[in-house]
Amino acid sequence: MPPLRRPVLTILLMTGVIGFAAPPARAFVPCSPGDRPFTSPVAGSPSSAGGLRWSKKVDKLLRGRRMGVALRDGGAPLYTTKAKVHRTPASTEKLLLSMALLDRLGPNARLATSAWSRRPRNGVIRGNLWISGKGDPSVTAGGSYGDALSFRPTRLGRLARRVSQAGVNRISGRVKGATGPFDRTWYAPGWRPHFPQLEVALPTALTFEGNIAHGRHTSEPERLAARKLTRQLERLGVKVGGRPGAGKRPGGLTPLARLSSVPLEVLMRWMNRQSSNFFAEVLGKRLGLEAAGAPGTIAKGARAIEQMAAGQDVGVVAHDSSGLSYRNRVSPWGLARLLGWAEGQSWGARLRHLLPGPGDGTLAGRLKGVRVRAKTGTLRDISALSGWVWLRRSHSWGEFSILSQGISKTKAVALEDRIVGILSRSAV
Repeated sequence: MPPLRRPVLTILLMTGVIGFAAPPARAFVPCSPGDRPFTSPVAGSPSSAGGLRWSKKVDKLLRGRRMGVALRDGGAPLYTTKAKVHRTPASTEKLLLSMALLDRLGPNARLATSAWSRRPRNGVIRGNLWISGKGDPSVTAGGSYGDALSFRPTRLGRLARRVSQAGVNRISGRVKGATGPFDRTWYAPGWRPHFPQLEVALPTALTFEGNIAHGRHTSEPERLAARKLTRQLERLGVKVGGRPGAGKRPGGLTPLARLSSVPLEVLMRWMNRQSSNFFAEVLGKRLGLEAAGAPGTIAKGARAIEQMAAGQDVGVVAHDSSGLSYRNRVSPWGLARLLGWAEGQSWGARLRHLLPGPGDGTLAGRLKGVRVRAKTGTLRDISALSGWVWLRRSHSWGEFSILSQGISKTKAVALEDRIVGILSRSAV
């Protein structure tokens, strides 16, 4: 994921890992009945149309390579080779997360960040003021995200103003950041030990500046958010009695002020086009909270993804939401089948536009002149590209998935782009 411009968050290549314990690994799930592909037009025999030149071109590119391809159009299979082999999806896991989130929460859901306290009396809060989050990954002190993908993050200054506007002029206690309702897990089976240091900041319910402090991933973003809100309240003339802190929010409090994030689809657009691991794991924990109750965990979010896929008779093994896990598994046919299912949902077209197009986000410098919306995925010796490609001959969007292993990144990307180009121009 490319770095964000200051004063925006910078969510890559930092240090500061905390201890963690890995949950037990789940057994590998083989291809389910609904995940088995139809007969490929080029899988060792001529197609029903008598042997299509375009399919033979793709077949030649795939010969001898550990790469599977599936292409569908309106539910009908157009091309499959090695498509039932389950492979590691890398960051195309974020595409599965997006489907599960849209199916459960909808594109217009907004994630709350709130201030809680005892009811103020004569402008005074007796005790602490608590900040509580519900998985908005965009909480910041200021700034915006990107250029073409710019959106308004959730700014703590607005929360300070709303507390002041509620008539509060003094807090006898402290401002504290709530550490729930997500747990503190910062690991998933299949992650490399350095991933929390380098690839993804701690996913928390209350986030702040991408959970980065002084150029490092921080283990106490809630305390940092409380510190910033304290300063902003004091600038507004609200006196605060103690130093900022963090902990479990007690009961018996009432909501005093509330902020809402931009719509979920806007957050997911950033996540998918920039392939943000941090956004993915925060939203994955929120998915887990919705699906299985508190606390929201990485494992619960992964199970919700598996359940979404199983509902469409597609076998998926998920251990995280970002795709960092080398133990995640899905087949090209299964992923293309899920895209076909998504196409029929009320949010299907919106999902397509949450993915990068040529020259956009992670597709910068790729697929020029091809009408495509797709999610990339890359781990060491693993590459993936899945989404929709416009089929010129049928004038329709075709669902495709390309998953590979054991091919250099440069070679895999070149093959993916050539295959998608052929499918766009020639598939019928």
